[in-house]
Amino acid sequence: MRSRNTRNPRTTRIRPHASWALPGVLFFTFFAVVPMALAFYLSFTSWDGLGDPRPVGLENWRKLLDDPRLTQSLKLTVMLTVASWLFQTVVSLLLGVWAAGPQRNRAVLSAIFFVPLLLSSTAVALLFYALLDPNFGIIQKDILGSSSGAFLAIVFVGGWQFIPLHTLIYQGGARQIPPVLYQAAAIDGAGRYRQFFSITLPQLRHTMTTSTVLIVVGSLTYFETVLILTKGGPGTDTAILPYLMYEAGFRSYDFGYASAIASFLVLAATGLSLLLVKLTGFGGMRSTREGM
Repeated sequence: MRSRNTRNPRTTRIRPHASWALPGVLFFTFFAVVPMALAFYLSFTSWDGLGDPRPVGLENWRKLLDDPRLTQSLKLTVMLTVASWLFQTVVSLLLGVWAAGPQRNRAVLSAIFFVPLLLSSTAVALLFYALLDPNFGIIQKDILGSSSGAFLAIVFVGGWQFIPLHTLIYQGGARQIPPVLYQAAAIDGAGRYRQFFSITLPQLRHTMTTSTVLIVVGSLTYFETVLILTKGGPGTDTAILPYLMYEAGFRSYDFGYASAIASFLVLAATGLSLLLVKLTGFGGMRSTREGM
């Protein structure tokens, strides 16, 4: 006779244990926290990459605040972040909502849209550098030779690569919207556009916050695209903060100053991310399906 205390192994729940997170915590610590802490330490030193770092206190930070290039680089970085957010959000939102629908061949087209994300940023930048070559490219015009053309090229290339990721995020969010909301709206006479602005967008507000944080942090760390496409030019018209960090570290061999710029970027990205979470109420969000 089977005991009453005998549990069916198929229905037994496995309780999570804190040790399960240990591999992820160790990976994040060694490859994120430790490098950031080392960069922050080096920002208070003078080091050319050889020998031992020499402590200089706040000299690198004062140099950063007094650097005339900082204002221009910071302005360009903000402009790039805003332009990237507008471009990537609008396109990926529309594609994501479309991909979540029942269209024919949707799965095949979604897989094709996802291909650019599988390529490295360096490979994508090299590809578009060749395509935008004024002599041998598809457009016989020196787009990268003008300030506006170079800036828009960086925005487009970054969006071309990362829009698939945000499309996937919006697709997942759109699929979680209860169909009964659309059915009720259709009964009330709401058309497709009214349903999009009254149901889809409000239901995707937390998804949009997640995507926005990723775009903002990603835009603040653009480097390979700028290095390969424009090298900060023409002149210094696309020399954003990450490129300024590269010049300080690997051209001037002033790794202390480069570390100060890197630390400033980390603080700025963290502050913006926390501000976005605070303003949108993302931290205290509740399920949009609650009560359904």
